[in-house]
Amino acid sequence: MASRLASRLLLRGPAATICISRSCRHVRHFSTQLLEGLPRYSKPTRGHYFLPNASPYQLWSRSFASENGDLVEAVVPFMGESVTDGTLANFLKKPGERVEADEPIAQIETDKVTIDVASPEAGVIEKFIASEGDTVTPGTKVAVISKSAVPNEAHVSPPEETSWKETPPPPAEKDNIEEKSPKVEPVKKQEPKLTTPPLKSSSSEPQLPPKERERRVPMPRLRKRVANRLKDSQNTFAMLTTFNEVDMTNMMKLRSDYKDKFVEKHDVKLGLMSCFVKAAVSALQNQPVVNAVIDGDDIIYRDYIDISVAVGTSKGLVVPVIRDTDRMNFADIEKGINNLAKKANTGALSIDEMAGGTFTISNGGVYGSLISTPIINPPQSAILGMHSIVQRPVVMDGKIVARPMMYIALTYDHRLIDGREAVLFLRRIKDVVEDPRRLLLDI
Repeated sequence: MASRLASRLLLRGPAATICISRSCRHVRHFSTQLLEGLPRYSKPTRGHYFLPNASPYQLWSRSFASENGDLVEAVVPFMGESVTDGTLANFLKKPGERVEADEPIAQIETDKVTIDVASPEAGVIEKFIASEGDTVTPGTKVAVISKSAVPNEAHVSPPEETSWKETPPPPAEKDNIEEKSPKVEPVKKQEPKLTTPPLKSSSSEPQLPPKERERRVPMPRLRKRVANRLKDSQNTFAMLTTFNEVDMTNMMKLRSDYKDKFVEKHDVKLGLMSCFVKAAVSALQNQPVVNAVIDGDDIIYRDYIDISVAVGTSKGLVVPVIRDTDRMNFADIEKGINNLAKKANTGALSIDEMAGGTFTISNGGVYGSLISTPIINPPQSAILGMHSIVQRPVVMDGKIVARPMMYIALTYDHRLIDGREAVLFLRRIKDVVEDPRRLLLDI
């Protein structure tokens, strides 16, 4: 009798109505197993799976499913192998605005580059799920987009988070309390007035400016990354810098003589960076240890030369890489530098364009730097620093003449590179730049 009663209840309603008497324990256990054994999905579906039409489990699943697939979600894309998270820098659209498919709606700032979050479908932004300043990972939901909604002319602002904390009752008015208690006026004693001189501030206490004149802003992720890498470089490498000076007369004459023909043929201007890149390639081929790197207890020698070029942007320093520079001519290098510089200034550099690099060149001369000691870009072993060209008096054939001179500096890891190799490397750059015919004759 108990089993027949339990079977009727199992057919009429959910498992919660089975537990009526202690005599139905075996039936209750069977019904629980039946419900727990149903297939589970990350997104509830509208399948019945042995449940009756009036079951509340079906109502629960339908409430989370879209009847017409109108809503889509914009998520954070894959950001690269070495990038695990980023900061939601800003939104490019507002709730209620119309967006097209693959149109950027937000920007994610990572340690290296800025990545766009694109809309997967054309539609209207319903709401933003994340907020500016949040740390997000690939796959994080950023916005909900409706494919059939009509754009709102007055853009709806993001809904404010409602606080569930109860607001404290307003404090009782002070006047009412004072009316209840009788006022007692104390008897004032007349005391002789003593005039005290104003206190003088101690000369030892610094007079700091008021806090109202200061601004505190969060450090961008790119700036954090640069700071950490440079500090790690100082803590890891045994850095030493050697200097030399270069007479730029012949190189500048070469540019002046062939700049028009160079632009006419290659559609790009001939700059100084391509000359120094070619000089660095020649020097790295003559001193392969400068192109090597320490990896634990081993030394890795590279048979390829990828030159990193430091580019200063408004958001910070980025170092894109020109691949296989030993196989390029002057025109190819100039085109590569111009392309990477444009991407760096617009924030369009990809992770792949900044990964790797065997040697770095930093040109502080464009900002007027006369001389400096650049810091090695990890995990590389050396960096070349270029500086401004200044007319200085030099001795030529026993006479003092004015020449356009540039100081160059090589900072290297003294654990791997000895002073001899570093000086010969810098000397090779000096010889090639002062007499570019050496590149043609390979001498």
